[in-house]
Formats: sequence, C-alpha cells, structure tokens
Amino acid sequence: MPDKEMKLEDLLKSSPKMNEQDKINEIAIIGAGVMGQGIAQTISSAGMDVLLIEKNEKHLKAAKAMLSETMDREIKRWAMTKSEKKTILSRITWEINYDKIADRDLIIEAVDEDFDLKVSIFSQLDKKAKKDCIFVSNTSTLSLTKLAETTSRPDKMIGLHFLNPVPKIPVVEVVKCLHTSNDTIAKVKTFVSNIGKTPVEVYEYPGFVTTRAIVPLLNEAMHILMEEVATAKDIDTAMKLGYNFQMGPLEMADSMGLDEVLAWMETLWKTLGEPRYRACPILRKLVRERKLGKKSGEGFYKYDEHGNIIS
Repeated sequence: MPDKEMKLEDLLKSSPKMNEQDKINEIAIIGAGVMGQGIAQTISSAGMDVLLIEKNEKHLKAAKAMLSETMDREIKRWAMTKSEKKTILSRITWEINYDKIADRDLIIEAVDEDFDLKVSIFSQLDKKAKKDCIFVSNTSTLSLTKLAETTSRPDKMIGLHFLNPVPKIPVVEVVKCLHTSNDTIAKVKTFVSNIGKTPVEVYEYPGFVTTRAIVPLLNEAMHILMEEVATAKDIDTAMKLGYNFQMGPLEMADSMGLDEVLAWMETLWKTLGEPRYRACPILRKLVRERKLGKKSGEGFYKYDEHGNIIS
C-alpha cells in the first residue's frame, strides 16, 4: 500500500516552533566602553533595538562620540555606508540609569574586570529586572558561579565572552556556570546565532578557551621584545607571515587594551598559579605610564587619531 502523500501543511505542523515568550527581543547593555559599544553595534546591526547604559553623562557622551568615530572609519574603508551607520545608531537608546530595564529579556554586563563592581551592578539589576530576565556577564576571567550566587536567579546567569573587535569576530563563547539551566543555555545560544555569531559552549574555568590560550602567547611576545630578540614590528610580522595571524601578538595586545591584558594575566596567575601567566615587566611598565594601546594612542606602537599605526 503506498505511503500517504505528505503535504506542506503537515510538515509545518510537525516542525517545532519557538514560543513568542521564549524569544529574546528586549536587550540592555551595562557599560558603554569599547566592548559595550561593539556589542551594541553588533546587536543593532542584526535588526534589534538595544538599550545602552553608562554611569554618567560624561562617559555617555564620550561613548557616543567613540562609536560614531569607529563607524566613520569603517565608512572610509568602504566597509559600511552612511545609511547603515544611521540605521545602526537609530536602534541604540542611551541612558545613565536603570529606569528602563524592567521589560528587558536579557541584560549584558560589559564593565571592567572588577568582581565587586559586577556584584554591585547585578544586585541593582536583580531588584529592577523582571523575574525571567536572563543576566549575562562578558567577563573573561572572573567566576560566573560566584556572581550568580549573589543574585536571586542563579539559573538565569550565563557568560557571553565576546572578542574585540566585536562586530568583526564571528565567535562568542557561551559560558555555563554551575547553576545555569538548560533552558537559559538554549535561549542564549539562539540569541547569539540570531545576531550573526557562532556560539561555542564552554564550562566555567578561569580564562575559558580564548583568553587562556592567547594570554601566554601575548606574554611570550612581550618577553621576546624585552630581551631585544626582535623589534615589535618584526615580532608581529614573523607571526603574521609565519602562522597566518591576521594581527601580530603585540598589535593584538594594543587593540585589546594593555590594562585589560594585564588584568587577565594577574587573574590567571592568581587563580591558576602557572608561571606562563605571570605578566612581563614591560607590560606593567606601559600600564603604569598609562600607555594602554590603541585607545590611549600609544602602547607597543603609536597610533594616529583614527587608530592607525604611525610608528
């Protein structure tokens, strides 16, 4: 007896549909620094509205100017049009308080790697956000489980480790802490895919995958420079041509922010106790002198106002 002919409507009925209530539509970001701006631009580019919150008007104004300048550089490189820039910025709402977070489905924290600061932020969010709102930290080294345990919703705490520059790096580490529910993981992985990124699921561990792997490489390149084996330019050229890196390790450190790199190294050195994470003295010296890389105009290289290397 021939099989019953399958009709299109039968296939549609049998295929799983995401409940409208499960979709992540309303997003907020706490912290409008380099990472916060990049995350906001990425989400907005995917057609979603995003609320971006900074601590005061001064920082908010500086963040707006920085994001606009970043996109202007992309326009000059023919990587973006003026119309695209206008559309992206139109989807970003800027605020200096938490008054508008009550209806958010997902809130991403993207502030400095300071545990007490993050605890303070999530404590405030916990009181104002709706009960089913998912909390996300962009931390690269701190314990998500400890952060989760300071809230009333540890099952809805998860890490999203975006890499800088966020709009250009296609991968995001989805970090599960001890209490993260499977439902939270599924929703967040779908969200990451919807903003055009590839989610990589990892368990909580200091440095996760990307930071733990890249920090020793950056540190070793700094030691090579300090020992005068080669110049910064030659070290980076050797790695780019020899191992097909898009960016050499010293230029990469500059783009990440040398203060951030130092913070990663100190956290990994403290938690894991392995010598490969002990920060090179030349890195400490540059950070003390506030030569923080591209964002300050000087690090291992000097940069012009557009972020291009000049020496």
